[in-house]
Amino acid sequence: MSLSPSSRVGDRAARAIADEFARHGAPQTGLLVGAEPGSPVLAAALDALAPGDELTIVSDPESATAMSEHLDAQGTWVAGRTKVVTALADARPADVVMVAAPVSTLDGETAKYLESLRAVVKESGMLVLAVPARGPVAFELTDLIAEHGVAEDLVLRNRPPLRVHRLRFGLAKPADAEKLAPAYRPSSVPVTGRMHIDSNGVAAGAIALGAAVLLKRVRPKSKLWLVPALAAAPVAAFFRDPERSVPDENEAVVAASDGKVLSVEHITDDRFGALTGEAGTEWLRVAVFLSVLDVHVNRSPVAGRVVDVFRESGGYAPAMKAAAEHNVACYTVVDTPRGRAVVAQRTGLLARRIINRAKVGALVAKGERYGLIRFGSRTDIYLPADRAEALVAPGERVVGGETVVARWTD
Repeated sequence: MSLSPSSRVGDRAARAIADEFARHGAPQTGLLVGAEPGSPVLAAALDALAPGDELTIVSDPESATAMSEHLDAQGTWVAGRTKVVTALADARPADVVMVAAPVSTLDGETAKYLESLRAVVKESGMLVLAVPARGPVAFELTDLIAEHGVAEDLVLRNRPPLRVHRLRFGLAKPADAEKLAPAYRPSSVPVTGRMHIDSNGVAAGAIALGAAVLLKRVRPKSKLWLVPALAAAPVAAFFRDPERSVPDENEAVVAASDGKVLSVEHITDDRFGALTGEAGTEWLRVAVFLSVLDVHVNRSPVAGRVVDVFRESGGYAPAMKAAAEHNVACYTVVDTPRGRAVVAQRTGLLARRIINRAKVGALVAKGERYGLIRFGSRTDIYLPADRAEALVAPGERVVGGETVVARWTD
């Protein structure tokens, strides 16, 4: 296995590679492999440096002097927190190991290279690497991703497109998630400083415009092309993804989506018996209905470690009706320092696809984007009834990631 410096890593992919190093709120150690002076990944890693952080750069002997000079030129803030080594074996294990260049998987050295990288990852630390989005991937890397992958970002706006994988070796502590900033999502495309569009919206808008162009060419005298052309902007706007101000209080549980509170109730749900080790556990459930006009990007209501993600089949009843209880749904189970929480993404009459980007083993920050539901739907938050109290009532409007809908009581 080898690095492929000829494959370009743009700013978005670089930010995704360095994000795990950037979003930690506590001092940590980072290790950067395969970077060159002035590379976007090196710049992203240096931007992520905070007081107490240490970053080691592995540079080949021919480039080590130039790398040291480049770091010194950044000033004492950077120079005092970085160092350069000329071999991976000279580096100490780090909390986050970042591979700057896309990884080639075609030269037969995959297993050896992966083992050398794993040797410099601390227990429960993370290895972040990118591979080409298209093309073959070695079995060794595929198996490693399947066993240890806790996050994956597809960066289509890189040339060539890349997949950035985050691999965690060992279990992270749920309490560590309370110190994290929400993960950077390349799937959220910025439009203005505070407004983004999910990549699904960009694709949907492009399809609508493509249909308009096709109709115009096929039937140039017809006005039918105006239908998809005028629909492109509203369709893309459905996938809008605004920035949100997430409350700092660890005890606060925030709304998983925008919408109107349908119900606040205590229920017994045997599907979640395995979560507590016993059947008949009582849960506090806050259900929120999303109309087609609401923001449909879903956010984690709590900070913690994802321990399970599962789907259930069902119908497509209107999401505001009681029958929606049995609709198709995706459940994300999050272990927190105060107990386990579950958030359900439910389909509705028009919603036919649930997108869930959470992976088992990942740490999610409170208010972090983790998925969306298309066209009218419902989100339910489940909390242990004896450890949480609701702060909203049916009929109230809530804002995903901002509105405090419940509070942990112990």
